[in-house]
Amino acid sequence: MDVRALLLGSKLKVAATAFGLLVASVGGAFALGVVGVPGVAGVSNSFGDVTDETTVVNTDLLVTNPNPIGVRLGGTDIDYTIRMNDVAIAAGNKSGVGIESGNTTLNFSTRMDNRKIPAWWASHVRNDETTNVTIDANVTASILGGRNFALQQRQQVNTDIISQFNSNETRPVSGPSNPLYENPVLYVNATRASWGTVTADETPIDMRFDVYNPQLEPYTLTEVGYVVTMNNVTVGEGVTDEPYVVEGGTRETIRTVPVIRNQRLDEWWVSHLENGQVTDLRIDFYARVELPTGNSLRIPLDALTYERTIETDIFGTKNATNTTDTGGSATPTPTDGDGTATPTPTDDGGLVDTPTVGTDEDTATPTSSPTATPTDDGGII
Repeated sequence: MDVRALLLGSKLKVAATAFGLLVASVGGAFALGVVGVPGVAGVSNSFGDVTDETTVVNTDLLVTNPNPIGVRLGGTDIDYTIRMNDVAIAAGNKSGVGIESGNTTLNFSTRMDNRKIPAWWASHVRNDETTNVTIDANVTASILGGRNFALQQRQQVNTDIISQFNSNETRPVSGPSNPLYENPVLYVNATRASWGTVTADETPIDMRFDVYNPQLEPYTLTEVGYVVTMNNVTVGEGVTDEPYVVEGGTRETIRTVPVIRNQRLDEWWVSHLENGQVTDLRIDFYARVELPTGNSLRIPLDALTYERTIETDIFGTKNATNTTDTGGSATPTPTDGDGTATPTPTDDGGLVDTPTVGTDEDTATPTSSPTATPTDDGGII
């Protein structure tokens, strides 16, 4: 019998046994609470580069390890998912992460497919111009048999696009100088607007104008046209399909329904981010009026031009200077189930590409303590 082989085999068995005992003892220490379990202490997101097709979402996860030594035995898995009104816009994961003692910031970068913006927009309008941004982050410690410690962060983003169109202000409408009529041609006494039924393809705006004809003769409005632009990107245009007769000295309510074509919103989204999450919405109107003489003229309805500035802070970090802002208070919560967020693969229409993360050494940045820089209004604009 080979004595050296026996000795080598015995050493291997001893090493394997010692390693197994070490794993068991460390696992038991975790289970008994003697050794703390890593958790997610905070998460911060921001938008990176944006192109016509994709938007980079940068994510910083602040992971805390309460133990005096780093946790590397068995590795740690981290994953996260970001949703806007249940529309997943980014997801990522990192396996085999070594967590140093104290606080470590892990950096992720994913690409969002801009073609998901129309679905989010439709949900935002349907939800009374409200978006709930939800970020789910999970730490899975394999040494505990896959036990999860999760953090969920929620933020609300509100806009008010429609209400300012509602007005009882009387505004004169004049055409070009012409001996066939006197200016003003019409008066607009009131305007009202509300969202119509939003679909995946279009967002209608139901608008009504109360007009008054100061002339003695009737006018026939054969059409009312509109152009909707957002940051100079044309997202809708069209005309009414119903003529209106406004008798002299009488009032009439004119209804028109401008439609935003949702499939054009991915182009608008690029301009919105490039402009610091600020959008100038503009709706221009014109009317084609048939005169009693049979002549018709196209009158710009400048008095009805609707302009609205829309500003958002989707992640609540637009004005933050610290990239580890948690954007609000949240407590890591252990879960007994698997509870892990599943990153959206690229074959679902390209929502999320494979996350780009560095090695443990170049992406893990130990810090002495978590630093939070929440916005005064919680990021709600």
